[in-house]
Amino acid sequence: MQIGFIGLGIMGKPMAMNLITAGFTLTVFNRTATKCSPLVEAGAVAVSSPREVAERSDVIVIVVSDTTDVEAVLFGDEGISAGLKPGQIVIDMSSISPAETERFATRLRDKRVEMLDAPVTGGEKGAIEGTLAIMVGGNPETFTSCLPIFEAMGKTIVYAGQSGSGQKTKLVNQILCAQHIVAMADGLRFAREAGLEPETTLKVVSGGAAGSWMLSNLAPRILENDFAPGFRIRLQHKDLRLVCEALKDMRGSYPATELAYRLFTEAVENGLGDQGTQGFINLFKDKDNN
Repeated sequence: MQIGFIGLGIMGKPMAMNLITAGFTLTVFNRTATKCSPLVEAGAVAVSSPREVAERSDVIVIVVSDTTDVEAVLFGDEGISAGLKPGQIVIDMSSISPAETERFATRLRDKRVEMLDAPVTGGEKGAIEGTLAIMVGGNPETFTSCLPIFEAMGKTIVYAGQSGSGQKTKLVNQILCAQHIVAMADGLRFAREAGLEPETTLKVVSGGAAGSWMLSNLAPRILENDFAPGFRIRLQHKDLRLVCEALKDMRGSYPATELAYRLFTEAVENGLGDQGTQGFINLFKDKDNN
């Protein structure tokens, strides 16, 4: 099976590398061409446009940042739609708008091309280790045929329903992630202000009912002043924006989600967008020192 892969950033590069390790033949494209070099050294072929990726592939995987980026890859000048043939499959593993995902899938289906929306969670560590959780929307038969591809990149792979269901599930994930990050920052700040020893406090609360992935994986990095991105604050903020857009069509209020969105907006406005999400705690740095 010939796989095309578009988007070789923090997540995409190790995901593509795991496909090569699993024995797939890859054609790759990235807007910054130099990011293709490690994949080429591992055996992939680099091309100069998404259209060329489609022309050389049976299945095309996309991992880019936002809805407009996916649309450009799909339907823009030199986009993959110009090179698609009936029977091919597109797997979008970006995190984007569920409504737009459904629209994109319909447009591709008109070309007799199936699209799966398959966003992931697990961060850079999960991408490197091939242990991502992958939530997939689209045609169930297409999902089954692509399982070997997903299994090369992830450990928990779930069919969520028809087109858009993968993206909706990812938004649930991002609601929880954002609130866990806010809670983690508040807890660590309280511990510091109360004069507690941070490592000891973290050890005990991580082992009880308050434990979470954020505490286990991100809190130690905060204590080491390591704010390098595994998943950037600006991308968490983008996902919360997608959540808030979806909430316009839903009943009820979601006050914790709305608070998290306001706080992540403030973090981006304060220049923290390219830090890892653990850098959210730096939003309060100056305030806590006053």
